[in-house]
Amino acid sequence: MAYSYPTTRRDDVTDDFWGTTVADPYRWLEHPDSPDTQAWVDAQNETTFDHLENLPHRSALRERMEELWDFPRWTAPVRRGERLFFTKNDGLQDQPVLYRQDGLDGAPVVLLDPNTLTEDGTAALVASSASDDGALLAISIAESGSDWQTISVLDVETGTELPDRLRNVKFTSIAWLPDGSGFFYSRFPTEDEVPDAPPSTHQRVYSHLIGTAQDQDELVYARPDAPDLGFMPFVSDDGRYLVLHVWEGTDSRNRLYYRPLDDDGDFVLLLDEFDAKYEFIEHLDGRFMVLTDLDAPLGRIVAIDLAHPERDKWVEIVPQGEDALVHGALTGGRLITMWMHHAHHLIRIHDASGAVVDEPPLPGLGSVVELTGRPSDRDLFIGYQSFTQPPTVLRYDLETRLLGSMWTASGRDDDRFRTRQTFATSPDGTRVPMFLIGLADLEPDGTTPTILYGYGGFDISVTPTYQPARLAFLEAGGLFAVANLRGGAEYGQAWHRAGMLANKQNVFDDFIACAEYLIEEGITSADHLGILGGSNGGLLVSAVELQRPDLFGAVVPVVPVTDMLRYHHFTAGRYWTPEYGNAEESSEHFAFLIEYSPLHNVEEGVTYPPTLVTTADTDDRVVPMHAYKFTATMQAQADPSSPVLLRVETRAGHGLGKPTSKAIEEAADIYSFFLHHLS
Repeated sequence: MAYSYPTTRRDDVTDDFWGTTVADPYRWLEHPDSPDTQAWVDAQNETTFDHLENLPHRSALRERMEELWDFPRWTAPVRRGERLFFTKNDGLQDQPVLYRQDGLDGAPVVLLDPNTLTEDGTAALVASSASDDGALLAISIAESGSDWQTISVLDVETGTELPDRLRNVKFTSIAWLPDGSGFFYSRFPTEDEVPDAPPSTHQRVYSHLIGTAQDQDELVYARPDAPDLGFMPFVSDDGRYLVLHVWEGTDSRNRLYYRPLDDDGDFVLLLDEFDAKYEFIEHLDGRFMVLTDLDAPLGRIVAIDLAHPERDKWVEIVPQGEDALVHGALTGGRLITMWMHHAHHLIRIHDASGAVVDEPPLPGLGSVVELTGRPSDRDLFIGYQSFTQPPTVLRYDLETRLLGSMWTASGRDDDRFRTRQTFATSPDGTRVPMFLIGLADLEPDGTTPTILYGYGGFDISVTPTYQPARLAFLEAGGLFAVANLRGGAEYGQAWHRAGMLANKQNVFDDFIACAEYLIEEGITSADHLGILGGSNGGLLVSAVELQRPDLFGAVVPVVPVTDMLRYHHFTAGRYWTPEYGNAEESSEHFAFLIEYSPLHNVEEGVTYPPTLVTTADTDDRVVPMHAYKFTATMQAQADPSSPVLLRVETRAGHGLGKPTSKAIEEAADIYSFFLHHLS
């Protein structure tokens, strides 16, 4: 059958890139609030939901997903004074609720229920930070999935919200003064403060005193000479130093600055070469403990004497190992390290010299998503999950060295499912890890509906996570494969750099190799193999679909990046140029970007796999124009016998704080689309 779509206007718009004329007929779709764009989106949604609502699996999948989603889940608590702070979702609440608890055995008390803030559950608590004595709590609220947040302050004893309101905030931490009188944070200027500045530039560090208006906040640090720099403030646990993690876009390299907290003078530019990653761990006896990949692509921990910070005087505490070192913390007088071993996590406990004194056994091939604890604490709290074990909070006693479960959803670790790890081989010989998850008694054959998921970028590792929606797909007889591609951090910085800029094709080659492995091993076949990815992963599956349309039976790019020539003009896109490149500033970058940019590689008349593109109308990270323009191009040029559909969520962003109800609806649509087209 031939699918019909809403009429889409084509304009005569072109750009010149280094002597090459590039057409952009759907540029009008870059304006999400225009009446023409909104009418087009409404028409697309009507077409898409007419298709989705008639899929045979949709109703049963949605009902089963709701059952699987209905279980309690906690975040790892943060201790301040005698109080613990954490969030809990009882099951189907749109947003988790913020609690305080006095000690390990106290009764939880609700501090904030975000579900009461809006009727549709789209206001989300995205961060919280308590004062050292646990008396005050700064909270960050985002609405409709936006990156922008509003910071306010709660009196912990009474739950009363104080009058403080801090706006123009995103991409910051909150660092309390030791006496609890206020905190440091970063914000972006208003248009009046820095006229004509590009969006999301000129971030500045401020000091806010509790009970005062934001316009009274004291400017602590700014770099008008370097408007692209951003700042994450931290106060050392002993209250002696204000430390700035200085970042630029999504580049994994950064800088570290500091000054004594009782000094209003200049900051010491401790690490200002922008040559490596530097993660401040803690101050200890006149030295900064820092995790870095300088001269160690897999990571190491060094001690930098503040009196003698020269690199030849650094003391190596934890050397580079065979696995990637991804995090360090100081808790209970011990140095805690987290390692990546073939895309799952290990934890090690070290003494002050760096010697390993314990390696707590985690429950399986899983992910540590949180580690909380301070130098004076006896407990280390661990947020853990795997493909088949739901979010669980573990408690490690640093004195007895005993690891136990603190909070878990009983009976949810489902032995009906099995996870195994295998490796595919990319064309250049690189071994690419891949997890396979399915029912324990599943015997895959060439007809097994299989979804291959990947990301491959921004130094982000894809580790095991628990997703109720995926379990519903597995119960229906499906197999889910998770590929760990170059571009991520699974094997350190070299693995990342092998998948960025001019090396981006390696990511696509890795993903294709994983798909071919699944077919060659008889696990599935092209007609029964779907691919799924979000954001940078949406770019991945869009690009791979165009390069190898013969290899897949269905494709779902979620909030994808597709216009690689203009992405940097929109919201957070300017941060991504260290990863992708900039076609306007470099002819070399244009040459490799145009080769894979999904928007510019759709071929006339080709039969592409059935495709469901998803986005959200208020996504201010990957703006919806990427999905809009790509869908319009595919609908106009591809073989109409294979559907190309666009699903646009309303009052939802890039995924941050998405209400449970919206998440279930979207998951039911995606997995029913896959089951229909892969079965």
